[in-house]
Amino acid sequence: MFLLNGKPISLDAAFTTEDGTQYPANWLRLATVEEREAIGITETPDPIPVDQRFYWDTGIPKDHAQLVEQWTSQIKQTAGSLLSQTDWYITRASETGLAAPQSVIERRSLIRAMSNDKEAFLSLTETTEQLAEYVTSAGFNNWESGASIDGATDGNDTLSL
Repeated sequence: MFLLNGKPISLDAAFTTEDGTQYPANWLRLATVEEREAIGITETPDPIPVDQRFYWDTGIPKDHAQLVEQWTSQIKQTAGSLLSQTDWYITRASETGLAAPQSVIERRSLIRAMSNDKEAFLSLTETTEQLAEYVTSAGFNNWESGASIDGATDGNDTLSL
């Protein structure tokens, strides 16, 4: 990130210095370090992005208990959405006695089991960091059979709690 008098300036944007000198949009890209320093431009590392789903700012986590509640609700919503796709089989079975296909019954059972597992794993987290690690893992977002709740799909890797 480039700073001019402590204020960020964009790499490909025209800018004006305090003395009124105007520079074209490509000047920063083409200028040498010495040329930039001569007019007071410094370069600092870009700030590390913060995942605002879990942190207010770098090193400032959101309330863990509230996040567990929020993500548990998200799990329930996803499971409900997945189950709703086959609800008509269950309604038909109830109204007509025509059984739902076994594959549908098994899939619905798997969705409920995975939902329960995901909720249980969330409740085991003790910190926002642990929760964020789990929620951003492949296992959390995988609702297919064979997915494990520990963040891996083959059961060989685990999250460290």
